[in-house]
Amino acid sequence: MTSDALLNRVPLKDSFLKLLHMKKIALALSSTLIMLSAFSQKEEKNGTIYIKHPYIDIVNKSVKAYLDRDVATNKTLFADTARFWFTGMPKWIPMADAFQSWTTDADFYDSIKLKVVGYPDYLAYKDQDAKVVQSWWTWMGKSKKTGEWVRIDFVAFNTFNKVGKMDSETLYGDFSKLVKE
Repeated sequence: MTSDALLNRVPLKDSFLKLLHMKKIALALSSTLIMLSAFSQKEEKNGTIYIKHPYIDIVNKSVKAYLDRDVATNKTLFADTARFWFTGMPKWIPMADAFQSWTTDADFYDSIKLKVVGYPDYLAYKDQDAKVVQSWWTWMGKSKKTGEWVRIDFVAFNTFNKVGKMDSETLYGDFSKLVKE
C-alpha cells in the first residue's frame, strides 16, 4: 500500500487531521501566551507627585526674587554648587553667572513678567531619591530698543539637594527671542 493510499483511509486521515489541528491550536495558544507575557509589565511606583509642597514654594520665591531683582534672596535658595542651563546654551554655568545674566534682563526689557501656566508639580522620585519641581511659565518683557513685547513659553526643572536647596535649574524654551543688545 502506498502512502497516498494510507492517507486516503478515512480513520487514519481523520486522526491525522485532528492531531494536526490540535498542534496548530496548541502552537497558536502558546505563541499568544508568550507574546502577552512579553508585553505585560507589572506596575511599579517610582515616587509621588505633589501639587503642594515646600519645594514648590521655594521655586516661587526664586521667581519673585528674580522679578524683584533680589539676587541676595535667590542666593539663599540655591546651593553654592548649583548649576544653570537653558535651551541653546553650550554647557552648564554656575548659578553666580546665571544671577549676573538675570540682573541684565532689566537693562534691555521693561515690564518683565513671569506668569505660571497651569500649576507646578513636585516629583519625589524613589529611584536615586531625586527631588524635582517642574513648572511651566511664560516670560514677557517689552524691549527697550524696539518697543515690542517678547513672549517666551518654557518649562523649568529645579532639582533639590538633601538639605532642601536648589542644586540645578534647567529651562526648555525658545530663548533665541531674548535679545540683549
